[in-house]
Order: sequence, then structure tokens, then C-alpha cells
Amino acid sequence: MKTRLILLFMLLVGVTASAQAPFKLASLVSDGMVLQQQTQVRLWGTATPGQQISVVASWNGKGKVTAQADADGRWLLTLTTPEATFTPQNLTFSMGKKTVATVQNILIGEVWLAGGQSNMQMPLKGFGGCCVEGGLDEAIAAHAIDGVRMFNVPMRQAMEPQEECGGRWMTTDRFTDVMEFSATAWYFASQLRHALHVPVGIVNIAYGGTRVEGWLPRDILTHYPDVSLDPQEMAKLTDYYRPMLTYNAMFLPARRYTVKGIIWYQGCSNVGAHAQYAERLTTMVSHWRSQLALGEIPFYMVEIAPYRYNDQANTIDGALLREAQHRALATIPNSGLVSTNDLVDEYEQFNIHPRRKSEVGHRLCYMALNKSYGYRGVCCEGPCYTKWEAKGNEAWVSFDHLDMGICRNYDIRGFEVAGEDKVFYPADKVWLHWQTNEVVVSSLLVDKPVAVRYGFRDFQPGTLIGGNQLPAYPFRTDDWKE
Repeated sequence: MKTRLILLFMLLVGVTASAQAPFKLASLVSDGMVLQQQTQVRLWGTATPGQQISVVASWNGKGKVTAQADADGRWLLTLTTPEATFTPQNLTFSMGKKTVATVQNILIGEVWLAGGQSNMQMPLKGFGGCCVEGGLDEAIAAHAIDGVRMFNVPMRQAMEPQEECGGRWMTTDRFTDVMEFSATAWYFASQLRHALHVPVGIVNIAYGGTRVEGWLPRDILTHYPDVSLDPQEMAKLTDYYRPMLTYNAMFLPARRYTVKGIIWYQGCSNVGAHAQYAERLTTMVSHWRSQLALGEIPFYMVEIAPYRYNDQANTIDGALLREAQHRALATIPNSGLVSTNDLVDEYEQFNIHPRRKSEVGHRLCYMALNKSYGYRGVCCEGPCYTKWEAKGNEAWVSFDHLDMGICRNYDIRGFEVAGEDKVFYPADKVWLHWQTNEVVVSSLLVDKPVAVRYGFRDFQPGTLIGGNQLPAYPFRTDDWKE
């Protein structure tokens, strides 16, 4: 009897403690954060069920916004933000007449979500065996760049959907913090900050090696016959190949944070599964947008870089994945793709993490400036193949995205041509017909070309460039299987 009374007492104490759960803000709602300007931003956390929460923003004077914690203690409210400012702001949260939290050193500006695998995760300090060109110098000089901040959602996985992620906002005040900034996202954000003269915040949810399936929820993945969600089967996989788990642990806790758009660098781990990639990436973007509840916000992705996925020099598995990225571009509204075909050196052909991250981030910035911020004069896409025509032993290739024309008319490398035998030979003569911006390609080994390819190998950097020195996108005119 005494034991039963003790157990009953402990149960009652547990219920009481649960009913009086302490006030807590989500990790993303914390000191140093950047809020999206001139919109309705979401703030959230937990408190005692039924408790009324209020917040007063420094830019609103004494005006307050309220919300009520639901039966599970969760609450969410929306707050109108002013135009961008570098002047630090603060938020004061109260329950009743009692102040329960103050969030300080808040900037108002532009906020972007960065996601993908290791080439987005890769910090300014680099990885072991893989450096970021100029990364250390950039991190040292970052202290002078006020207004760029980053929140790295901790790399975690979970079988069940998570509401909280941990982590903190990092500023450029601490050199050791800047070293941990995603290099690609840093170069994007710092360039955007200089162009717009506003603070820029990045919420980074990258996890090295992840497949696109890792960023999709259970109810979508159950329809894919090649994906198993059985815990025992998943445990046999390398962690970053496991489906769903990063979605549960990293995307879901960040989904309420109000952002302008998404930058994405992923695809290497889906090489070999190009047939499904375009559809699954399109599905992921559509689902993410529905969860973010911000409409068809921009989605700008990075083409996977040239890389030798095996010891054979002429394989095209990587090229087929890049082709799938282009197919996805056609089915994802308000999207864009930046090429990295020219951003590798010969010695990096077996380096999945090429060092030149500054150009990647800058190209993403060009795309955002052009497509999201109205700076139409900023070239953001390199020459893109449209059609070709055989004239004798020459292939005349046409392109679009030629706002500034084709900016290289000599030493054009990366083209191949094939005849009726379907064997591709490197072009030994390539020249620019400047009157029409057509590239004329031929090979002494091909009398009558029937197909043209450019950069269409796992590792085949090219030299054709357009405005802003942006590279031509790899392409092929055939649909042959190799």
C-alpha cells in the first residue's frame, strides 16, 4: 500500500511539473539572430499549456503581440518587421506581467536557408585533406564585415520528427566562429550584404554525404520502392545514406524560421540514380515550400562539380546527374542553377570537395540579385545550349542566356562530336561565329556529325564562358545510353 502511495505521489508530481513547464524559446529564436525584413516573421517555443505569451519588439515601442500555448505547451506568434537595419534590436517576452526572456543583438535584413551535403557544409577552415581557397584569410578579415551571421543547425539524425535542434547564431565578432561558417554560404551572404547594404543571415542545414531521400518525410518515401524505412535495414547503411533522418532532425526544427529563399548544393551521393533524381528533388522543393508556408520562395541550386567517380576516364554518371539537375530546373518554379564546370583543377579530379568556393557563393549571389532582388543587369547564367545544325563536317551550336554574348573566342575546350558510329571524339577545331554567337565544332575523325557533347563526362571541365565569366552549362544533343 505504501509503495502504491509513493508511486501515486511521484505520478502527481510528474503531472504537475509537466503542467508547469518552463518558458523556452526555440534555439533559432536567440541572441544574434537576423530577421527577414518587412514581413511577418514567426517566433515560437514552449511554455505552460494554456499560458498567454506576449512579446514586445524594440522597433514597435510598447505595442505587443500575444499567443497562447496549446495543450502540448507549444506556442507560435507572428511579428511585423521593419526595413533592414544594422542597429541592434531586441525582443522582450512575458507571461502575464513577468518578463521571462529577452533576445538581444537582433539585426533586420535578408535571411536565406542553405542546405545540401558536404560542399555546402564545408566550412571556411576546410576539411582534412580538402582546403578552401583563401578560406583562412577570409575568416581573418571577416571581423570587418558587420552584419553577416550564420546558424549551423547541428548535424543530427532522428527516426521521429523533431521540434528542437539546438545550436546558436554566430557572428563575425569571433574568428573561431567564422571558421565554422559554410564557405559557400559565407561567400553568398557576404557578397549579398555588400550589394544590398543590409544584414544577411544564413540558416545552414547541410549534412555531408546525404542523398535527396534524406531530406524527405516518411509519407513521401513510402511510395518509393527502392527506399526502405525499416530501422534494421537503415542501420546497415552509412549514416548519410539513410533516408528521412536528416529531414526529421534538421529541416523540421528550422521550418518555422522566416526566410527569403533557399540555396542548395547536393547531388553527388545520388550519382548513379539520375533517373529518379529530378522528380525527387522537385518533390522535395514542393514539400519544403509547403512546410515553410512562405509561398514559392526562390530555390537556387549548384550543379555538381566535375569529379571522377571511378577510375575510368570516360564515364558519364556524374554528367547524367547534372542533366537531371537541369530537368529538375524545368519543373521547379522560381528556381535557378549555377554551373561549376570551370571551377576545378586537373589535380582535383578525385577531390569531391573542390577548393574554389568563393565563385560558387558569388554565382549564387548573382542569381539572387537578378531573380530575387530585381537587378536584371547582373548576368547570372552562362551560355545554355538550345539547338544545333550539321553543315558538312561541322556542327553549329546555338545558345541562349547570352546577355553579354560569348566572351571567349579562342582555346575553347570541352567539346566532343560523334558520327553515325556513335563514338565521340574530342573536337580538334572549335571557333566562334561572332555574328550569330554560334560555336562551330568539328573533328578530323568525324565526316558527318550526328551528335555534340560539351563537358559531358564525369570530369571534363570546359572553357566556354559568357557574361560575368560564367561557364557554359554541360550538355549533350543525343539521348544514347552508354
